[in-house]
Amino acid sequence: MGWAFGVPMMERLQVQSRSPFELHQILTGLEYTPQITIDAELYLPEGEGPFGCVVVHHGSKGWATHHSDHIENWIDAGLSVCKVNSFASRGIDSTVDDQLSVTHAMMLVDAFSTRSVLARDPRIGKIGIAGWSLGGTVALYSAWSPIVDILGSNFDAHLSFYPAAHIRPEIQNWSDSPILILHGDVDDWTPIRLVEELMTQLPNAILHSYPGAHHGFDSEKELTLLPKAVRLRKRTARINKDGHMSGELLPGIRFPLNERWQRKWVIRLLRNRGAHVQGDASARDDSLERGKNFFLEHLF
Repeated sequence: MGWAFGVPMMERLQVQSRSPFELHQILTGLEYTPQITIDAELYLPEGEGPFGCVVVHHGSKGWATHHSDHIENWIDAGLSVCKVNSFASRGIDSTVDDQLSVTHAMMLVDAFSTRSVLARDPRIGKIGIAGWSLGGTVALYSAWSPIVDILGSNFDAHLSFYPAAHIRPEIQNWSDSPILILHGDVDDWTPIRLVEELMTQLPNAILHSYPGAHHGFDSEKELTLLPKAVRLRKRTARINKDGHMSGELLPGIRFPLNERWQRKWVIRLLRNRGAHVQGDASARDDSLERGKNFFLEHLF
């Protein structure tokens, strides 16, 4: 593959995946979940390879300009990139208002299914994963060993932009692959506090925070309120060793979170709505450089 007028050539991949609603379905019965064919786009830099490859996942609003800025930066540095179209493949544009139509569990299966296809390509070497917001959740929890054991092999590096880090596994086994989390410390959509609490069980993980930075700090957006966005607060979801998910509604009272209707009911009950996004020029510049150097270090 080569370059045409400064633009990398792209190949379309068809990836066989599944659509579990929650991690519960991955852990307890993935074979019973709906099958789906996912569209992915593989971009290759100049040269013969093998190339380090980054599997990338968008956030709740789908693909955005700032995602492309990182992707182009990685390709220019000699990495290949595979964009996974989890939303478009399921006929969805955005999940900002519900977080239920396409879930991180579905995107996790998409990620590992895509990794399996890429691993058979002789032009591809080490394979990392990156994502923003909802996709950042995928990039983070793809390092959790019980998921890896079911879905495939470890990714070689994980880059997670402002993930929702609200899931607390009872089995605290994680991949030894390096993890870099980039987060703004005034993010009111996916609070950095949830990441900080999870860091105690993450091996080889670095959390780099940007003071005064909001969700989407690597974009060029003005400060914007998304009034219907489903945001996180202090509550977390627990996964026990049997794969059962639950959340504490009141002290000592837990509610199951395994099925769509359960999640929908909790979102309606808690009324966690409204979050801000805003770009931050210095954080944006740093994240472009820091993310690139992270993958250059671990995928070559």
